[in-house]
Amino acid sequence: MSGVPLGMPAFPKAAAVSTRDPRLRRNLRHATHTIRDKRARAVSELGDWPELRAAGAAIKDRTLRHLDHYLEQLEGAVTAAGGTVHWAADAAEANRIVTELVLTTGEREVVKVKSMATQEIGLNDALAEAGITAYETDLAELIVQLGNDRPSHILVPAIHRNRGEIRDIFTEAMGRWGRPAPEGLTDRPADLAEAARLHLREKFLRARVGVSGANFMVAETGTLVVVESEGNGRMCLTLPETLISVVGIEKVVPTWQDLEVYLQLLPRSSTAERMNPYTSTWTGTATTADGAADGPQTFHLVLLDNGRTDTLADTVGRQALRCIRCSACLNVCPVYERAGGHAYGSVYPGPIGAILTPQLRGISGELEASLPYASSLCGACYQVCPVAIDIPEVLVHLRERVVQGGPATADGNRVALRPAKGHTMERAAMRAARWVLDHPEALRLAERTAARTRRLHLRRLPGPGRAWTDSRDLPQLPGEPFRDWWQRTRGTGTGAPTHTRTGTRTGTAGSGPTPRKEQRR
Repeated sequence: MSGVPLGMPAFPKAAAVSTRDPRLRRNLRHATHTIRDKRARAVSELGDWPELRAAGAAIKDRTLRHLDHYLEQLEGAVTAAGGTVHWAADAAEANRIVTELVLTTGEREVVKVKSMATQEIGLNDALAEAGITAYETDLAELIVQLGNDRPSHILVPAIHRNRGEIRDIFTEAMGRWGRPAPEGLTDRPADLAEAARLHLREKFLRARVGVSGANFMVAETGTLVVVESEGNGRMCLTLPETLISVVGIEKVVPTWQDLEVYLQLLPRSSTAERMNPYTSTWTGTATTADGAADGPQTFHLVLLDNGRTDTLADTVGRQALRCIRCSACLNVCPVYERAGGHAYGSVYPGPIGAILTPQLRGISGELEASLPYASSLCGACYQVCPVAIDIPEVLVHLRERVVQGGPATADGNRVALRPAKGHTMERAAMRAARWVLDHPEALRLAERTAARTRRLHLRRLPGPGRAWTDSRDLPQLPGEPFRDWWQRTRGTGTGAPTHTRTGTRTGTAGSGPTPRKEQRR
């Protein structure tokens, strides 16, 4: 998996910088709160939302269990419709395939639909190395590209920018990429959108090659689906002579009936709309009744693995492959809201990125090993996920893998992962805790010793524990352990609880203890 700046620091180091940027936090807070409030209203309109959510999860799980079957069915349908299917095991192979396909056309420019998969593999950089310029046509992606920036959100890649910053970027950079921004450009949204429309129009009309991803692929017909809000995708998908789509293998759904579920779930969870303004579908190549060209006459589908098969082998982590890239989890995450998307060092930021990136790339790197800890485990991400991905469960699962190592799948082979660096003290503490909890007398002695020496306890931990207490206080210990208090106030001295006359009374046989105040009622 590429498309990530070299030398990207671990999440805690990157977040320590971004959380000190007041403008970034203000932009993120305003945007995420606005989006999530609108989403909540849109979801509340459907009385069967829980059932739709369960259906979305079930369809994805069933498809993933039989992924090989549906991918072969998809390949056959695309080929029968006049398309060509390519299989890419990793980012390098996908970039090579796309680059060769573009060079074969003789063109040196392509227009692109917003695509997480092409960002994941770093396609724009690979094309640039071959002398091919890729123009992003999504408004937010255009802002990122013109600003020589990186996306920070799945749905709104330029969420970290405000209107004034966008105006300055357009004024300064548009002329270097094509049509310059109008004189006296203001920061009014309508003016910014018009500047982008004029800038992109000439590229749409000139381009002979389009590159896209897809939100879904329907196996039974070989149909690809892109949903969007601006219309730029429709232009890229219909005007060029050659269309190349790079899509992750997990995006396949068996039938059109299954697709109907996701076309209800996705727009409400992402843009808080009842349906997307533009839903584009295409099946291979086509001509009109009189034989004229109808859309691209050459279609290539590049099916991307790039760690997805390895993720599928993980019975806990595979649920991340259900993701439909709606970004709802980002908008409710308190960590993302404060740290921003760049701190995650991946094109997949937020809670979904914290579980998807380490599985696609592995946990051998410092950044990847830190991402499962980029969460408070509050569970808000699971509550809003339209396909019920239990992100907290996967986070805990990945934390265990980081600390303990153990069996995993890498490049299709079963391997034994080594524990990540920097967790020696954590492993030692967990082993000590396990031993103490397995020996009740030792636990009792430890509790009593801790209670009697509580006045001597430090407020901040030394050494490796300092990072934990830099952002939280150590809890104060009570004056005596719970079991000692229980025996002193309610027990018999043997550790067995008993009911006293002052608290409860025993009712008839089988009725159990009844509180006295309940009896008085």
